[in-house]
Amino acid sequence: MTGPTERIRVLIADDQPLVRRGLALILTPDPAVEVVAEADDGQRAVALAHQHRPHVVVMDIRMPVLDGVQATARIVRELPACRVLALSTFDMDEYVVAALRAGASGFLPKDVSPEELLAAVRTVHSGEAAVAPRLLTRLISSYVTAPRCPRPSSSAPGGGELTPREVEVWRLLATGLDNAEIATAMVISASTVKNHITSVFAKLSVRDRAQAVIAAYESGLVEAGPANSVG
Repeated sequence: MTGPTERIRVLIADDQPLVRRGLALILTPDPAVEVVAEADDGQRAVALAHQHRPHVVVMDIRMPVLDGVQATARIVRELPACRVLALSTFDMDEYVVAALRAGASGFLPKDVSPEELLAAVRTVHSGEAAVAPRLLTRLISSYVTAPRCPRPSSSAPGGGELTPREVEVWRLLATGLDNAEIATAMVISASTVKNHITSVFAKLSVRDRAQAVIAAYESGLVEAGPANSVG
């Protein structure tokens, strides 16, 4: 997290010079953001991340030498304080799910508006996942396959059993509801939902909402189908 006057340090990684320049031109005028470096492949992105210690890496997921998925996994593992915002030309792309699974904190298609890009950078920097809940659900239901023998939905690998309430919060989160909608569905307060989600993340050993949704599909808690494929 940045201090009161510290700007959000951003590294841009994309193999197309025009795209890199466009992203920099969008981000640089914002007084809260500083573009510290640009990389033209994943390997260079990892090296520059170590050198400049950005708060956020805006990462194209399809790049030469080392693709964005592999670069994301390395950056998240080697620089835990750094957040990755994945970019793709296509909004339905199996590489996006791979990047989220690798630890990316958000995803944007490349045709988003400048305002959406800046908002996403701020969101992932704050520790939240920058993916529209229903887009996330659609992506994951399309590209994540549940295991043949899923573990019981209350069994969490990261440190204890989920309570029935936590399982229900996890299920609703995975079907695309935001915190306010979960609160309404369960007739509880938004702050209680947030507390349950924090506990679910800790017990599942996941970093954010995106990884929690992936875990729900992989565990068999929710299944791909028309009911979960809302747009």
